[in-house]
Amino acid sequence: MTLDLPNILGLIGAGLFVVAFGGVQVERLDPHGAPALLMNFVGAILVLISLAYDFNLPSFVLESIWGLVAAYGLIKLVRRRR
Repeated sequence: MTLDLPNILGLIGAGLFVVAFGGVQVERLDPHGAPALLMNFVGAILVLISLAYDFNLPSFVLESIWGLVAAYGLIKLVRRRR
């Protein structure tokens, strides 16, 4: 593995997932709050970008669904605040 831009973006995305998950587990982040949802959404986008350079179907499906679920949560959050 080379440490090129796609891999760096994928690692940042994976890091965002870990921080969001860890934050929820230690009760520092609300799983339904904007910070956790944004970390999951941006993380999914970054991993999907990395997959454009080194495609893997199971990872693509997982990240697509992960991103869609996070986007749904963000949309729901915005609508609730209006």
